[in-house]
Amino acid sequence: MKLLVIGSGGREHALAWQLAKSAKAQKVFVAPGNGGTALNPYLHNVDITDSAALADFVEQEGIALTVVGPEAPLAAGVVDVFRSRGLKIFGPTKAAAQLESSKDFAKAFMVRHHIPTAKYQTFTDPALAHAYIDAEGAPIVVKADGLAAGKGVVVATTVQEAHDAIDSMLGDGKLGAAGARVVIEEFLEGEEASFIVLCDGRNVLPLATSQDHKRLKDNDEGPNTGGMGAYSPAPVVTPELHGRVMREVILPTIQGMAKDGIQFTGFLYAGLMISAQGPKVLEFNCRMGDPETQPIMMRVKSDLLEVFEHGVAGTLDKANIDWDRRTALGVVMAAHNYPDTPRSGDSIHGLPPEQPDAMVFHAGTRLENGVAKTSGGRVLCVTALGDSVKLAQQRAYDVMQSIHFDGMQCRRDIGWRAIARRNAPPEA
Repeated sequence: MKLLVIGSGGREHALAWQLAKSAKAQKVFVAPGNGGTALNPYLHNVDITDSAALADFVEQEGIALTVVGPEAPLAAGVVDVFRSRGLKIFGPTKAAAQLESSKDFAKAFMVRHHIPTAKYQTFTDPALAHAYIDAEGAPIVVKADGLAAGKGVVVATTVQEAHDAIDSMLGDGKLGAAGARVVIEEFLEGEEASFIVLCDGRNVLPLATSQDHKRLKDNDEGPNTGGMGAYSPAPVVTPELHGRVMREVILPTIQGMAKDGIQFTGFLYAGLMISAQGPKVLEFNCRMGDPETQPIMMRVKSDLLEVFEHGVAGTLDKANIDWDRRTALGVVMAAHNYPDTPRSGDSIHGLPPEQPDAMVFHAGTRLENGVAKTSGGRVLCVTALGDSVKLAQQRAYDVMQSIHFDGMQCRRDIGWRAIARRNAPPEA
C-alpha cells in the first residue's frame, strides 16, 4: 500500500517514520518533506505543495491513503479537493479547520456550545483594542485571529506589552492578514497540557497525553514559540481529568460541529490550561501538535496505518493503540535568532543514526549535496525514551551532545514540570 504524508516539519517526519513501520506500507511519500525524510531510505520526498497537483500525484501513483500534517493545507481546503475526487484523506475540511484558522470562530463556537474557555473580545479597530486593554489590565493575552505559524500569541505581563502587541498586529501589520483581527483574552493560571484525539466524524480515539514548552528559554522565559520541546505522557492529565476533558471539551466539540452542520474528521488538538476550576481550552488545532507528535509517535507500538484506515472508514470505534509504557521526551534544537528571523543555511554536523530508544526528527532542514543544512526556525527534535521523565530527559540531552550547527538554541529544562511534580512532597 502506498501512502502520502503532506508537510515538511518534524511532525510529518515522525508520522511518516511511524507509518513506514507498517507491514502494509509499500512506499511512503512525503510532500514536500525535509532533510530528515530525504535521508530515510524508507521515505520518498515529493516536491509538490499545490492541493490539485497533490491530488493528481495521488491518482497517478495509486496512493491508497493520505495524512495531512500542517495547518496551512487544511485551511486551504486540501481535504475538500481530495474528497471531491474520491481520494481517501485523513484530515478536516476547510470549514472544520476554521477551529484553528480563526481564533474568533473558535471562541464564538466554544461560547455557543458551552465549552470552558477564557473570556474574550475580538477587535479590528486598534483604538477599541487599546481601550479594552486599559480597562482589563495585565497580565492579558493578545492573539492574531489567523494562522501565524506559532508566532501569533503574545502573553503580555504588562499593559505596555499588550499595547505593543496590538500596534504590531493591527497597526504595523507585522503578521499580515493573520493579524488583521485580534482576540484579546483573560490570562489563565495553571499548567498547560496537550490533548489530541483522532475523529472520524462520529467516533473519537484519544492519543497519549503530552505537554510542550512554548517559551524560548529555560524557566519558561523569553518569547512564545511554536514549541521548544515536549514529553508524553503528561502527569498533569490524571485518569479523572482525562475523563473530564473528554466529557467537557472533546465530545461537546465534535457534537457541536455536527449541530452547526460541519462534520469534524481528522486530528483535534485541544490546548488546555489545567486550572483550579478544571480544564479550559486555550486553543484548538486541527492537526497534531509539533513538537508533541515526536514523543507521541515514539511511544506507538501498534500498526498506525491500521488506525488511519479506521479513521477514513468511519470505524475508529474499532481501533486501538498500544503505547510504550515508557516516557518519551523531545528537545528542539532551533536556529539562530528563532523565533524572530531564523537564519538558514548552517551546516548540521554529528547527526547520530536511529537507535532503539532515540530518534532525531528533522523539521527545518534540507539536504544540499548530501549535507544537512538548516532551513527553518525549529531545526531538529531529539527524542528519547526512558523509564521516567528524568531518564528520558537525560537520554535526549546525551544524544544531542554530538549534534552541532552554528547559532543553535535549545532549552536545557524540557520536562521540568513533570520532574518537579514527581519530586514534590505528598499533600497533607
